[in-house]
Amino acid sequence: MVERKKQMSRDRVSRLINWGHWFAFFNGILAMIVGCRYIGSVGYPETWYGWIYLGVSTIGQFSFLAFIAYLICLFPLTFILPYSKILRGIAAVIATLSLCILLYDTIVYADYGMHLSPFAFDLAWADLNALLHGTSYIVTPLAIIAIELTAANFLWKRIDKIQKLNLGNKVITLVGVCFISSHLIHIWADAADVTEITRLDEIYPLSYPATARSFMESHGIDGSSQDENHNTSVLNYPEQPLTCQADTKPNVLMITIDSLRADMVDNRNMPFLSQYTEINQSFTQHFSGGNQFRTGMFSLLYGLQGSYGDARIFNSTSPVLTRTFQQAGYQLGLFIPETNLKLRSSQAMFNDFSPVVANESNGSADADLQTVANFNQWHSVQDKPWFALLNLKAPENFDTPVGFLGVETIKADPALTPAQKVLFNQYRQSLYFIDQQLKAILAQVSSDTLVIITGVNGKIFTSNTDEAYRNLSPQSVKVPLVIHWPKAASASKVKYRTSHYGLVPTLMTHILGCTNHTTDYSAGRSLLQPSKETWIYIGDSTIFAIYQQAEVTVIDRHGKYRIYDENYQHRLNKKMSAPELIEVMREGRRFYNH
Repeated sequence: MVERKKQMSRDRVSRLINWGHWFAFFNGILAMIVGCRYIGSVGYPETWYGWIYLGVSTIGQFSFLAFIAYLICLFPLTFILPYSKILRGIAAVIATLSLCILLYDTIVYADYGMHLSPFAFDLAWADLNALLHGTSYIVTPLAIIAIELTAANFLWKRIDKIQKLNLGNKVITLVGVCFISSHLIHIWADAADVTEITRLDEIYPLSYPATARSFMESHGIDGSSQDENHNTSVLNYPEQPLTCQADTKPNVLMITIDSLRADMVDNRNMPFLSQYTEINQSFTQHFSGGNQFRTGMFSLLYGLQGSYGDARIFNSTSPVLTRTFQQAGYQLGLFIPETNLKLRSSQAMFNDFSPVVANESNGSADADLQTVANFNQWHSVQDKPWFALLNLKAPENFDTPVGFLGVETIKADPALTPAQKVLFNQYRQSLYFIDQQLKAILAQVSSDTLVIITGVNGKIFTSNTDEAYRNLSPQSVKVPLVIHWPKAASASKVKYRTSHYGLVPTLMTHILGCTNHTTDYSAGRSLLQPSKETWIYIGDSTIFAIYQQAEVTVIDRHGKYRIYDENYQHRLNKKMSAPELIEVMREGRRFYNH
């Protein structure tokens, strides 16, 4: 009798386990249906092999997630509560909660481009009203639990018939083949740089497709040379075709200086630029789009957040600014040190220019002397409207030419370390050298030329590249901006906050005669009027800062954040301001196809 009860108990548990597997498979199918919403966020494949990969990865991933959920939540309960009615009810509730979370994740992913995490959840919770519309958030869970209860009962009543069909091994084989195939296909796509497939890397939650690099490393092969950049979602840049007609075509000279701090431009360090600032339009609260050459120059020429800099489309798509100058009949000249040409964040950034590269074998200051000479030679033979980008680099490396007689050493801030005090005064020497080059350049340029002088990024006094990369303080990102408008009395000080993102809309609107709304091609607004945005995005997709009026929020790629006061001197013990951050995340997704 006892043995018979044990056997009946084992049979009941076995039947519940069989039922649980089929219930998990059913929910895997429901998860696939919900998961189709992810595809619309990144765009559908355009090739047959893209569809094959999407199909096998969808089946493999969601079946895997459903089985893991069953294994963690339901399988132990089968032994603790081996009663079908109770277990079916619990299973329906767990499945409903899981599908609702998945559905919510699709909404968050479509709006912010990221899957649920503690950081994303805080962000989405603050924006709940905008994410959830109408009464669907009430009706949908009720509909799902009704479907789950119906399916649970249906499968339980027919589990014996289903078992007799011997479909279990076939389903397991199908799911297993899809799961393994998706990883093998991705390894091939990663090695062959098939962006139609690799752009889907992060489309599904908890998806970590194998790469050629990981495959080679697991087999003892060095895969360090493989490109880690897989941010290949389809972009609409610009969002709408541009309509531009330039009435007049003044020559345009843009001088960009690496590592030029706004607070160091004064009569002692840079007397010429300081005087030039007084007689032209100067922007006293101007910020770069990044603290490095890559992000600073990207924000200056593209007018887009640095988070877009990893998108592969920009390896073949030049800035709309330079394309429009070219279409307007301008000659485009680029005068740049050789290392900076290699540092650009996107390969197509300078495609529209005719580059003249300065050799840096004798240092950055010597390269800057070459750059100035190259520009003067090029400028002297131009007979058409021209747009020249002249990049100077000496302050980045605290460099001056051999034998240069600079300014006298002064007492540095006592808060600086001894090493920083040395760098402080050496930095001043390089600024004084650059100031002399600016004077020499502008002496050769006529007054009817539009001249723009700005810093690519700021500078902190350190030789540690990692420290410089992670520092997003005002010293690293606040730069001067001076504009000389031809044939206009332009002596004025702009005291509202501006950024590099505003330069592209300013030139496109006021020089190239573009009538499009600036949001069609840029994240910025014209420099000539205050921006409605209360924040500025500074950095790239790995680490970035949100500059607001009274605080600075620094966020890394894992969602960890720190909040500082406006001077970056004290860390504040407070939660992030969600409304501004929501706007930032949406701006960072705005040009992607949905």
